[in-house]
Amino acid sequence: QVHLVESGGASVQAGGSLRLSCQASGFTVSSYNMRWMRQGQWVASITSSGSTLYADSVKGRFTISRDDEKNTLYLQMNSLKPEDTGMYFCSMGDNWGQGTQVTVSS
Repeated sequence: QVHLVESGGASVQAGGSLRLSCQASGFTVSSYNMRWMRQGQWVASITSSGSTLYADSVKGRFTISRDDEKNTLYLQMNSLKPEDTGMYFCSMGDNWGQGTQVTVSS
């Protein structure tokens, strides 16, 4: 059974950094395309081959990565802005986690 659990969300000031984690079980992260979403908006993706894609709004500030040994997906978020505020979800196909809240104050 596919299971995704996000963590790492917090309240930070603008300019700060956070690293979100998504612990996966029931499948191998490296075998699938994975993505981070923010309240219905696509943020970043990593393909099974390791290629990465980013929304224009986060390009140069966010980095998506995975740890194959830990079967975990990450989103490193730097230079955070108030508009980055929202609930962040990791997903694989139609499978979603419960989300983790990021709040950026100005």
